[in-house]
Amino acid sequence: MGNPKAFLTIPRKEAGYRPVNDRIKDYGEVEQTLNPEDRRLQASRCMECGVPFCHWSCPLGNRQPEWQDRLYKNDIRGAYRLLTATDDFPEFTGRVCPALCEKGCVLNKQHEPVTIRENEAAIVERAFLEGIVEPHIPARRTGFRVAVIGSGPAGLTCANRLNRKGHSVTVFEKNEAVGGLLRLGIPDFKLNKTVIDRRLALLREEGIEFRTGVNVGVDIPASELLDDYDAVCIAIGSEVPRDLRIDGRELKGIHFALELLQQQNRVNAGQEIAADSRITAKNKNVLVIGGGDTGSDCVGTAHRQGAASVTQIEIMPMPPEGDNPDTPWPYWPVVLKTSSSHLEGCTRRWLLDTRRFIGDADGHVAEAELEEIEWADDPATGRKKIVRTGKVEKIKADLVLLALGFTNPVAEGLLEQLGVDKDTRGNIKVDADMSTSVPKVFAAGDASTGASLVVRCMASGRQAAEGIHKYLSTK
Repeated sequence: MGNPKAFLTIPRKEAGYRPVNDRIKDYGEVEQTLNPEDRRLQASRCMECGVPFCHWSCPLGNRQPEWQDRLYKNDIRGAYRLLTATDDFPEFTGRVCPALCEKGCVLNKQHEPVTIRENEAAIVERAFLEGIVEPHIPARRTGFRVAVIGSGPAGLTCANRLNRKGHSVTVFEKNEAVGGLLRLGIPDFKLNKTVIDRRLALLREEGIEFRTGVNVGVDIPASELLDDYDAVCIAIGSEVPRDLRIDGRELKGIHFALELLQQQNRVNAGQEIAADSRITAKNKNVLVIGGGDTGSDCVGTAHRQGAASVTQIEIMPMPPEGDNPDTPWPYWPVVLKTSSSHLEGCTRRWLLDTRRFIGDADGHVAEAELEEIEWADDPATGRKKIVRTGKVEKIKADLVLLALGFTNPVAEGLLEQLGVDKDTRGNIKVDADMSTSVPKVFAAGDASTGASLVVRCMASGRQAAEGIHKYLSTK
């Protein structure tokens, strides 16, 4: 490293967020950027540890110390080359990855890790700005054709890797635009969709074909792809949402989180939504059930739609702040996470179970009945079980958003037609090379693992591409 002792004198400096009063009025990205000199200083804080736990923590195996050094030395071309050797789309991970690498950074023992994620985003943005990012068109084609079903991070990564190896790749997407949940699930204030379009233009120039508005298994039979392509990769995600089957669930004004997020992203993209189908938080008391990232995205979206109040509840206990002895460094710390959306104003509560929804005379939700619970050890199973306290309350709720996660990929249509084996959770069962029980059919991302992180989906897509390439090489 150019300055191996910089971490002793240079403190961690984050770019921070735009002022709350400004950002809640639009859907522009909330995160700011540092000037190039400050960014170089932040990169200099990496001390190139003998055992780089940042590398160990990253599902992609990013070589953070190497490209931190290149960034510090202002070698953006070299930094981008090293970064993209392991990360196909750093402009995505640099914005939406929870930065497992930073939690593994040795400096995180003092809660002052290197700003790895921000540095990553800075490298790729400067690379685009300076014309360093160029299309890589394969010198020759192998003659093999591969179909990738789904254009989320797993599908795009798989397609990119296979195309680079010379295979002809067609990506099928059931929605009107490419990107999967990057496009429709993640709010624009975290990931502006022009960032996706910029990369897609390169992928198309490199030879990847995209077919949107095609739901394989519905619009065309799965057998058609098996006949027309030498290999197929299923990357359809995990789209079956976890539901609450309680009294009042049928009331109007209760929606799955993704219904709100997808609709708002479509509105931002210029689509017209009929008034009677529009989900809006304007002047409403919003209740978000579920304390994860999707719930947080609902909080931020509700603020921008003009909610009167936003409450987010979670059935699990409140995580500890700062340190958690149960998850010590360098493991991912299970601690309280406060997002930019939470900072915009939100009542957050834990250990609450939703018992029922109460409607008004028009059949619209008006209240939610909640009960305080506790968690205790079950002597019979050794697992935690819910203990009800009997403390019940009702809170106003004109709009309820269920952000309870996802259980498994949709089985109807594609998976049923292919007849792939599934595990006990309903996910596609795969081998080490990501192959399924059906010859020449592979799977990647959430469809094979269950709902996970963007960075893990990309790693899975890369693994599937290797498996498919190995399979095609034997033909």
